[in-house]
Amino acid sequence: MIITPKLDHEHNREYALRIVKENIINLEIKPGSLIGEQEIASLLNLSRTPVHEAFLELSKSKIINILPQKGCLVSYIDLELINEARFLRRCIEAALIEEACDIATPEDILELEENIKLQEFYMDNSKKFMELDNNFHKTLYRICNKMQCHYMVTLMSMHFDRVRNLTLQENRDDKIIKDHKAILEAIKNKDKVAGVETFIKHINRFNLDWEHIASKYDEYVAK
Repeated sequence: MIITPKLDHEHNREYALRIVKENIINLEIKPGSLIGEQEIASLLNLSRTPVHEAFLELSKSKIINILPQKGCLVSYIDLELINEARFLRRCIEAALIEEACDIATPEDILELEENIKLQEFYMDNSKKFMELDNNFHKTLYRICNKMQCHYMVTLMSMHFDRVRNLTLQENRDDKIIKDHKAILEAIKNKDKVAGVETFIKHINRFNLDWEHIASKYDEYVAK
């Protein structure tokens, strides 16, 4: 596991949730692994209560399954759960882009532009690039004041994010950045149709990667 320091004002439950979530997405904790509350609590120097609460939260999205007396089983990569997560993102983020076309301020536009410049700089660093990709989309939620939706979507998107992580390790090109630039341009021009169309194309790029990922990482995929 990769354990980073606790953030300022981060409660113990939030800390445990973030660390376990990041390690599952990064596949430091492999699909099919068993993890225990006491094991994680000891690694993070926490009591079992916040870890237990974090596990309960993660189990709601089926990224882990709590097995009485045995621990928690990290779910295998399941195409049905991935598609459900993508459906949720497609519905919510298409609506966000439409709303951002109406309300994004010059400061919001500048924030998105700076994010894209950093994406270009870190394109060869898969971990940093994925963080910036996530932050680009998070900014859309922030612009529209929909951060509770963001929390819900990110929890469910863990199923999709594991495959995104594997895809970025396999192949990094500028298609994602070009999509982000086109989405930003649509927001700047208040062109809702172009923004949504680009976003749908953006999220559907997964279709091109799944067969390769499922074949290469067969041991991680639900049968």
